[in-house]
Amino acid sequence: MMIKVHGMALATCTARVLLCLAEKGLDYELVPVDVAAGEHKQQPYLSLNPFGQIPAFEDGNVKLFESRAISKYLANKHKDIGTDLLRSGCLEESSIVETWMEVEAHHFNAPMRKLIHQLILNPLVGSVPDEKIIETELEKLGKVFDVYEQKLSVTKYLAGDFYSMADLYRIPYLFYFMKTPKAIVVTDRPRVLAWWIDISSRPATIEVSEGMTLHKFL
Repeated sequence: MMIKVHGMALATCTARVLLCLAEKGLDYELVPVDVAAGEHKQQPYLSLNPFGQIPAFEDGNVKLFESRAISKYLANKHKDIGTDLLRSGCLEESSIVETWMEVEAHHFNAPMRKLIHQLILNPLVGSVPDEKIIETELEKLGKVFDVYEQKLSVTKYLAGDFYSMADLYRIPYLFYFMKTPKAIVVTDRPRVLAWWIDISSRPATIEVSEGMTLHKFL
């Protein structure tokens, strides 16, 4: 039975799942959800994700929501094909991958989400960006990237000398962030920049990013 991803290709959380699918070389159906019309807040969509957010996911009888959980499910189920995103064959490596996945959730995600809201979403809907929020969140993000810069002086990728879910998780927000004037936070850090050029040039990233068009980001 065909895997179904309910969401929008241009939405960061949906893109996270699509990146995982692309790295695994899996076939899937992207089922569009009309967020502008509030489809995600109504039945039957709420039967898939009771919190009314995208994406939702179906793989036969398995129904999941939350993009990180979906991605881990896919990486575990299909660990023997495509990119080994969780390094499941080595306890030490898998633990390091998990650590840097947690870093994304607890340190990277919040400031980046707020910055994308201010720098991209607000202008698209005609709202004025809040410069105080931007300044505050850029300072937080800069400290996170300082840690990345140091780590990337030792290893090629965040969890080691191998691409993993730790890197993949960060791609959707960075894809948009790098199109803003504040991308200097990345470009001023040579190792972080080299890492971004590397992971954004992967065939799976290029494939998924084709659906992440800024003028549609509403």
